Amino acid sequence: MKERKKVRFGMDPDSGRLALGSWQIPMPRSRAGRIGIGGTLIIAGTLGFLPILGFWMLPLGILVLSHDLHFVRRRRRQAVVWWQRRRQTRGRDR
Repeated sequence: MKERKKVRFGMDPDSGRLALGSWQIPMPRSRAGRIGIGGTLIIAGTLGFLPILGFWMLPLGILVLSHDLHFVRRRRRQAVVWWQRRRQTRGRDR
């Protein structure tokens, strides 16, 4: 039996939890619940200038939504690829 690699960042399909490094955040099993949480995080993240809320909610909301919505997943993946290419070219310039 092949052992699966632990997800360090993103949704773990086995446990249904959001993995952020060593932290594990339980997420609802229903698609509507995850979309609701992701949308709420994004909306609250736009109000990041307020004391309790923060801009940290935006990427977390995008990560939660990318598990269920293909167009969000595609845009997130494009951003990751762009960032990696940018880091590689900056590393060569130095």
